Amino acid sequence: MLTKERKEQQMAAITKRLFLRHLQSTPTSHVRRLKNGEVANEGAGTAFWFRPLGSTVSELPIDELERSVLFRSRTSDFQEVSVQATITYRIVEPKLAASRLDFSIDTDQGHWNATPLEQLGGILTEMAQQHAVGVLAEMTLAEVMATGIPRLRETVSDGLTSDPWLNDAGVGVVSVRVIAVRPEADIEKALQNPIREHLQQEADRATFARRALAVQQERAISENELENRIELAKREEELVAQEGANERSRASAEAEANHVRVESEAEAVERNGLAVAERIRATGMAKVDTERAQLEAYAAIGEATLMALAVKELAGNLPAVDTLVLSPDLITPLLAKLLPRAAESVGAAGE
Repeated sequence: MLTKERKEQQMAAITKRLFLRHLQSTPTSHVRRLKNGEVANEGAGTAFWFRPLGSTVSELPIDELERSVLFRSRTSDFQEVSVQATITYRIVEPKLAASRLDFSIDTDQGHWNATPLEQLGGILTEMAQQHAVGVLAEMTLAEVMATGIPRLRETVSDGLTSDPWLNDAGVGVVSVRVIAVRPEADIEKALQNPIREHLQQEADRATFARRALAVQQERAISENELENRIELAKREEELVAQEGANERSRASAEAEANHVRVESEAEAVERNGLAVAERIRATGMAKVDTERAQLEAYAAIGEATLMALAVKELAGNLPAVDTLVLSPDLITPLLAKLLPRAAESVGAAGE
């Protein structure tokens, strides 16, 4: 399918003055006026007065033009594909182009009398399609999808650049851009399915790998937690054992301290007992010595004195009486009892 030009051309401005015309061209337009078959005016961006009768004015664009190309062709395996490309060209020899195509303009309105750019675009499209069809006919659909665009671009560009008709017409091809090469919709979908399946497999593989990694990480975390629990249990066991050892040590220390305290208390009691016994013994000995001294003193005094002391002692131990009547019958037996006892005490002290 042929497409129209990418941009509209700006034509020269023509001004009417009675029987004269004034033409003002643009810098991107080459104007060529023939008068009676001879070149009267020619150049880019020119301005001149002329009589329309007997004058033929041609205007050729010398800037770069673009032609969009869209066509369908078949590959070597009989698969239909569509090719979309853009051809950039320019008229490098206006004189040659004016001799091949009709670029004459209406001297009253300034418009082309024919459609030279459409004709030139159609020729370019047919030439490009001819070169592209030859390349596609030698390639399979798989090859076209893989390397078709650069091969088409190179082939079409070389073919148009070296084409004799374009060279003789003064048209130069600046560049060829192959935008897309696409098969039919169902074929394209079928070709995309393996890639989609492969991509889906890669995505699934990545998902499985991610899940496997997550499982490994979870297992590592669980193992780490288990190891931590085991380590904590060991630490707790060591702590319990250490606490038991500490309790045993503490109990042993307390028992040892209690033993030492008991021994100390026993020694203190023993020392106190010995001291008390020694004190009692010393007291007894002192009493014995005192009694011995008393008896020695008693032995040294007379019987009458002893009797008097005995009576005094007796009187000190008797209860208080208001009236005491002593008769010989009462005193005689008492004295008889006291004298022998005093004599025995004196004898015992002397021994």
